[in-house]
Amino acid sequence: MKTALLAVLFSAGGYALGVAAGIALIHLISTKQDKSVEAVMTGFFFTGPLMAVLVFIGSLVYFWTTKGGQ
Repeated sequence: MKTALLAVLFSAGGYALGVAAGIALIHLISTKQDKSVEAVMTGFFFTGPLMAVLVFIGSLVYFWTTKGGQ
């Protein structure tokens, strides 16, 4: 149970990092007129959830391999 809660906690941090990365990437790359809306939508609905899932899976694998699956 502790492993699952830690994985959820880390995935929340991964979501925040994903949102920030998505916003920064769109501001650097995009040439559209409405860049701010595109950046927020990409951050909150694509890169944020993607990072949250990747960090959740990665943290579960890490905890299971280092702690023996407790």
